[in-house]
Amino acid sequence: MKAIVLKKAGGVDNLKLQEIEKPTTKETEVLIEVKAISINPADAKVKYAEEGLKMLLGKTDDVILGWDVSGTVVSVGEKVSKFKIGDNVFGMVNFPGVGNAYAEFVASPESHLALIPTNISFEEAAATTLAALTALQILQEKVKKDDKVLVQAGSGGVGHFAIQIAKDMGAYVITTSSAKNKDFVLSIGANEHIDYRTQAFDEVLSDLDFVFDTQGGEILEKALKVVKPNGTIITTAAMQIEEDLQAKADALKVNVFSMLVQSNSKDMNTLKEMLENETIKPTIYKTFPFEAMAEAHTEVEKGRTVGKVVVTL
Repeated sequence: MKAIVLKKAGGVDNLKLQEIEKPTTKETEVLIEVKAISINPADAKVKYAEEGLKMLLGKTDDVILGWDVSGTVVSVGEKVSKFKIGDNVFGMVNFPGVGNAYAEFVASPESHLALIPTNISFEEAAATTLAALTALQILQEKVKKDDKVLVQAGSGGVGHFAIQIAKDMGAYVITTSSAKNKDFVLSIGANEHIDYRTQAFDEVLSDLDFVFDTQGGEILEKALKVVKPNGTIITTAAMQIEEDLQAKADALKVNVFSMLVQSNSKDMNTLKEMLENETIKPTIYKTFPFEAMAEAHTEVEKGRTVGKVVVTL
């Protein structure tokens, strides 16, 4: 089968199309014939870092990146009970760890997948995986009706799902983006928009219940100013909270956490239901053919996508 293999840590020139053996499945896995792949900033960033590749994938050369797939089940392990050959499925597979998503066929635990709703394309399904799971897992059970919520970078992959999910929870949603994306973020449910290029969010906001941070660094620190006592900030941009930031948060009585998304069929099925009833709708910014994976990565690395970048097979 064809796969995109990262020959060694580095730029897009190290992503090579080559023939490899088709994977075999364990007794609780299914084999998916991949139809679409979603490309995340995490995919693009990790390829440059040997330490990151070793931590997530176990090695630093000849690795197959990616976790977000949609496709059709072509074989099932002996103990698989949720899916059968011919089912169309989607999920964030094998995370954390080796995703192996950049390939014509991917073996995945059945516990990482859900059926694709009939009203959703393979491309839309692939887009609604890591980014949507991240938004759901951070917001569920932490945001309640009438909470004032700030979603940073609301036009991005994670952000545009976070706006929709928080809105469905009954929150009052404020988001940051560039001015050109104002109409987009308001159209998907944001109540207020802040142009990050002309407005400092920490100077115009206060007394928030929750901040969804995807930026980290100085922006994460500034968020401490806008959250009410006993409010919460959760960031996706750090593996752990630095001691200095934690001390500042403690002094302000603000809860601050980092969170890493997890593959989870229960949450994937929640996303399936949201797609079915149109509570969430993925926005696909650009689509590339499989052979143009390097171009897809380059697009994601620009940091200006609205919604998701998808690769099709």
